[in-house]
Amino acid sequence: MKILNRHNTMAVGLLAFTLLTSCQRTELCYDHFPTLTLGLEWENEWERDYGMNHANTWDTALHGFQYDDMRPERPEWVNMVINKPDGTSNETYLEPTGGVINVSVGSGQSYLLYNGDTEYIMFHDMVSMNDARATATSRSRAGLSYINDRHPDVRSTNPPDILYATYVEEAPSFAVHDHHSLDVKMQPLVYTYIIRYEFEYGLEHVSLARGALGGMAESVYLRDGKTSDDSSVILYDCEVKPFGCEARVRSFGIPGFPDEYYGRGDDSDRPYSLNLEILLRNGKTVEFNYDIADQMKKQPRGGVITVSGIRIEDQIGESDSGFNVDVTDWPEHDVIDLPIEVEP
Repeated sequence: MKILNRHNTMAVGLLAFTLLTSCQRTELCYDHFPTLTLGLEWENEWERDYGMNHANTWDTALHGFQYDDMRPERPEWVNMVINKPDGTSNETYLEPTGGVINVSVGSGQSYLLYNGDTEYIMFHDMVSMNDARATATSRSRAGLSYINDRHPDVRSTNPPDILYATYVEEAPSFAVHDHHSLDVKMQPLVYTYIIRYEFEYGLEHVSLARGALGGMAESVYLRDGKTSDDSSVILYDCEVKPFGCEARVRSFGIPGFPDEYYGRGDDSDRPYSLNLEILLRNGKTVEFNYDIADQMKKQPRGGVITVSGIRIEDQIGESDSGFNVDVTDWPEHDVIDLPIEVEP
């Protein structure tokens, strides 16, 4: 009888040791999680081709740089939001190449990834994947009567930072101890316009220059990259070059894009406007304004915008190019709204 009890005791002890040192039962795996190796690829495009064919017809001598020189660099880090079926979520941070992360057991999860190393972007409605979007920070400038008349009651902003995102609607299903690998492509949500103001006469009078681009999308949705229907005016500084003035302006693109009609002819009557404000060496300013709807409709997401024939006569007056020129005082400074915290 004593031998039987001793054997029973040894058997019970061995069974307990086995259960505690293995993960045959899910409820005992307190320190084990399924893992995911996530690889990130980057589509570093600065403009999309909708018929202009800039990549294949690029004139390096004209622009002074190569087409590929405009491609944005990879961000410093990526924010990953893991959404669960019960409506909760958690966040983790990744290197630009990706990494290995712990995930939850189960199915029905989705992932939203975007770079968070931005300075002039605000994120809104991040609790809803359908409504999560990015906007640029606000910026104001005196004047701009032509732009304001054509785009009334819209917000003026800084150019947004480079922004990438991707959305994985159906993530892999995980059981305890599962490991999956997943490669995703980070796609740009911000594109660049090279804006060229080509002078015909009087460039030697120019001291400083700045511009405004009206009619651009105010925000972009992170889930699918569609832009909002609301527009904004982007304010920026220009560089004086031998041919005139130039700016590289980042934007979410045109509003309401893509839509079901684009590609079959854009018949919308949305206004797109371009401004150039110049501080002359004598302390006065001149202002030029242009309707650029035809150029924008062909380049909804980045490209090259060119206006030419700009003249500044030795005696400031009406421009021979046919545009009205206003003479005003150059403001001492811009009023720039600093970035604020992420909105819920």
